[in-house]
Amino acid sequence: MSLVAKPKFLCLKSSNSDTSNCDLIVHGQGVFIFDAAQQCDFKYFNKDKTNGLHVKFTVNSVIVSGIQNTKQLIDENNKSGIINTAGAYYWFSLDSQNQVLSAGIGEARNENVIYKYVFDNSDKTLFEANKSFLESLVSIHADSACKPRRLLRDPITSNVPLIVKNTDSLTMDDVAKGVYMPKANLSLMAQKLYDCIAGKNFVLDTPDFPDFTKAIEYSIATPELWCNKTLLNKSREFNKDKPNTAETYLRITLGQNNGESPGIPYVMEIWPPGHYSPIHNHGDSDAVIRVLHGAIQVSLFPFLCASKSGVKPFGVTTFVKDDVTWISPTLNQVHQLENPEKNTETCITIQCYMYEENNLAHYDYFDYIDEDGKQQQYEPDSDMDFVEFKARIKQEWASKPKESCMTRLCNILSRHS
Repeated sequence: MSLVAKPKFLCLKSSNSDTSNCDLIVHGQGVFIFDAAQQCDFKYFNKDKTNGLHVKFTVNSVIVSGIQNTKQLIDENNKSGIINTAGAYYWFSLDSQNQVLSAGIGEARNENVIYKYVFDNSDKTLFEANKSFLESLVSIHADSACKPRRLLRDPITSNVPLIVKNTDSLTMDDVAKGVYMPKANLSLMAQKLYDCIAGKNFVLDTPDFPDFTKAIEYSIATPELWCNKTLLNKSREFNKDKPNTAETYLRITLGQNNGESPGIPYVMEIWPPGHYSPIHNHGDSDAVIRVLHGAIQVSLFPFLCASKSGVKPFGVTTFVKDDVTWISPTLNQVHQLENPEKNTETCITIQCYMYEENNLAHYDYFDYIDEDGKQQQYEPDSDMDFVEFKARIKQEWASKPKESCMTRLCNILSRHS
């Protein structure tokens, strides 16, 4: 299966075609994200191109120096540059307000930094001189070995919280400590998704079916019932030649695909203990995910790569019932979900996806890594519509054999022994 090209931010090509030119969105700050298979150079220039910064990514390091003053800005801890790993990409962050330069591999965030330089601002004169210099930088000129992906307005500063809270439930301590992502800080598209699924009535066990979660567990555990059979039938979904029942989960969709998302935008996913997804991304879409039952472990990766490549997750977090997390086109995109075998409950989540309004290409796939380490495409599908699924599970639950009085007594005694 051929891979469809995904939309990317492209800088303007110079007339000689040897460089790409990008104007910074805000002078003196931003993140330049790019691909490079070999050593590459780019320069930050002031308006008249008389001064700036020269940045070089080599196979061993990141080298930054001034253009007028050629002194190197050295990070003694920098041990990496271009790496020989499929899927890797790179970024450089310019932060005039905090007077910090940083660079990294994969998602642009503090966890993936390989180079960091903090300007000496030990006195007011130095501070003002550094700020004036950095704020004078207005454009990037990259050589042909550097393939621009995207230009972000804001620099990399603090770590990004993973759990979203509605803005009216945050305290001043929450904001000061950066523990939670305020809903208001999400993109407008992600806020829309959050509002759809974060309400107190968005629950599984409802008055018309108070045993819904128990019934789902029963359907998973009982041979020949729908959940059990469907999970078995999906064992080849991500690995055609190597069936793997553990690398499966159920996708129960709500509503229709309106052409605004990769697949149907609202999906209830069911993860029995011991089941997991491949390492995958979400088609550069925004997403909001809420845990409705149980707990899910999420491993975040810097870029889409095989587990055999040696690239480790930069973060592993467990989300529990009613936690809400998020995905943007540039953050939290590449991950692996798992309900560890040690858990006793099935995890049930509601996943919501939508493209941002400026995404006109609509890459309608999730890319994932199969067990051979190859990148594949998965077109999000539906195992069953939610209304139909709920009716099916309700029917299975109603047809469940009744426990005898002796069995019920033994079960009660075993729980209290």
